[in-house]
Amino acid sequence: MRNSPNHDLKRSSSDITRRQSTVDMRIYLDHAATTPVDNKVYATMKPFFSENFYNPSALYREGVVIRRAIEVARERIAKSLGCGIDEIIFTSGGTESDNLAIIGTIREYARTRAQIGKPHVITSAIEHPAILASCRSLVLGGEAEVTYIGVDARGIVNPKEVRDALCENTALVSVMHANNEIGTVQPIHAIAKIVRDWRRKKNSPYPYLHTDACQSVNYLDTNVARLGVDMLTLNGSKIYGPKGIGVLYIKRDVVIAPVIRGGGQEFGLRAGTENVPGIIGFAEALAITERLKEEEAARLAPLRDRLIAKITAAIPDSFLNGDAKERLPNNVNISIPRVDSERLIIELDARGIACSARSACKSAEDGSSHVIMALSAGTDGLSGVVRFTLGRATRQKDVDYTAEALNEILKRISV
Repeated sequence: MRNSPNHDLKRSSSDITRRQSTVDMRIYLDHAATTPVDNKVYATMKPFFSENFYNPSALYREGVVIRRAIEVARERIAKSLGCGIDEIIFTSGGTESDNLAIIGTIREYARTRAQIGKPHVITSAIEHPAILASCRSLVLGGEAEVTYIGVDARGIVNPKEVRDALCENTALVSVMHANNEIGTVQPIHAIAKIVRDWRRKKNSPYPYLHTDACQSVNYLDTNVARLGVDMLTLNGSKIYGPKGIGVLYIKRDVVIAPVIRGGGQEFGLRAGTENVPGIIGFAEALAITERLKEEEAARLAPLRDRLIAKITAAIPDSFLNGDAKERLPNNVNISIPRVDSERLIIELDARGIACSARSACKSAEDGSSHVIMALSAGTDGLSGVVRFTLGRATRQKDVDYTAEALNEILKRISV
């Protein structure tokens, strides 16, 4: 006997309810991709959307008030980084900051030092796509030469290889502070010393040293003087701030060419009407981050280690990508052989867990993770890789549930 339409409808509704109850319980473990805007940050930004909407370049009273708000925000950010207010340049995000650092340096070097030779860049094989794509475009355009430094099996750059790659026409060294996929912390202090020694020996301002600190700023010291860098990239969306706003710290004696031209804003280095709400929000988010970073790093590291231990104990073939100690306290990147990454991410999503396989800036593209490939030659760099990045809302119960869910998924799909 066939079921009545009403019976089918009831069964269908019941199934939907069960699925929704699972999906509605969400655990967000993709904080390396983006973070939620902190409530205090949003409250600080809100008046600048509609009430204080004026153009900061205007000469009338309201415009002057907005200009002052921007400069107060710039002062707050400079204080957090330990630099001068004229060394903070606002951009649209980390990608633009990286582009400005790379392309701006090379074009200024080519303009003033063409007689020395084509400018040379040293970077690592595991940099963010914004760095690698900028370098690639300069090479394809015949504007620069690039040396890519590999990493060891732990995912860490050897400073000696940077030193060995330096040459007379090296204009820039760019090595990220901490990797966005595997969380490994790079030896920036050691690289900075090598660069300083080279400049002293050659009596030259070059090469400049740039680092992308978008991932590290939540947990590590990003005082620019202590790091020893000439340029540093930050991104609002990684620090519980707004999207569409970033910062490039540029040391006062560093000279680069603008990439976006127009009205001459940001000391002539980044044209375009300022993103006032974004700037205000960024300053507040960075201040909160500075206040919380030590406490959060201490809280998250044991949760990170707990998740790693649970996964690798339950899944014998699994292994951690990147160094176990020299890594960000919120990053867990695991390889599980003979399993498709995309299927893992989808299966985890169905159980209410949001995570990723690689950088969000690359996840829409086909192909392997260049970071995982750099760790071990001969691997496909994507199969069986899953990245969990913890955040301020992550608790032990989230870590335990995630480990259990992953184990259950693998038992089912391995049958």
